[in-house]
Amino acid sequence: MTLNDVILLLHPVFAVVVVFPLIGMVLNRSILTRRRRLQTSPGKSKIPPQVGPEHVQMGRWLTGSVVGLALLGLAAPISRKILETQLWITNPFQVVFIVCMFLATIGSLVLLYRAKPWYWRATFAGLTSLGVIVLGLQDGVFRRDDEWFVSHFYYGMIATVLMILSLAMVQDIYRDRTQVWRRIHILLNCVATLLFLGQGITGTRDLLEIPLSWQKPHLYRCDFANQTCPDVSSQLPIVSPPLV
Repeated sequence: MTLNDVILLLHPVFAVVVVFPLIGMVLNRSILTRRRRLQTSPGKSKIPPQVGPEHVQMGRWLTGSVVGLALLGLAAPISRKILETQLWITNPFQVVFIVCMFLATIGSLVLLYRAKPWYWRATFAGLTSLGVIVLGLQDGVFRRDDEWFVSHFYYGMIATVLMILSLAMVQDIYRDRTQVWRRIHILLNCVATLLFLGQGITGTRDLLEIPLSWQKPHLYRCDFANQTCPDVSSQLPIVSPPLV
């Protein structure tokens, strides 16, 4: 594999090694937290009280990891497109804009972690989500617009925004005695869990469709609509067996 192939693998490697294990731990803590909170039988609960704070902390880690995963997955195709088209010569403003969007998105996420008042949390959550979406609309990003309902890109965008919203509303969950924010949080994360499951399926499918750099000139001669490739067997040189 070339360096470009290795860079493309950073996104799925980070997802498998970091993000999906975190998803499992967050789900486990969320189930234990809900069981402890709804427990009505007398006596001491067998579920330790620290599962709640652990769920919140792991959820914060998960949000940062998901946003980082999305930015990592977007950075590779965008930078490759910039290098192939030499965009810094033809349109330097767009290159500066893309770099600023990456920096602004990361900065907005950091400020979202630090924000306390609801209006600042809403502002930075909106800016972080907007940054991820704008970067996803750049040239070079494979989106499958004609098959959006099974698109790895669209699943990822929605899941990332849901994680950002979940992080922004954590403080409101503990202040709201009507449990409205808690129900919204549960609903959003149930949808996000289904999207993450779809991410695992569509991501595996897309890995099968992405050829190595040295294979591209040959595979791109194929007719993907009819699922046929030109017969090159007649063009291969005939190699004589070695003489014993």
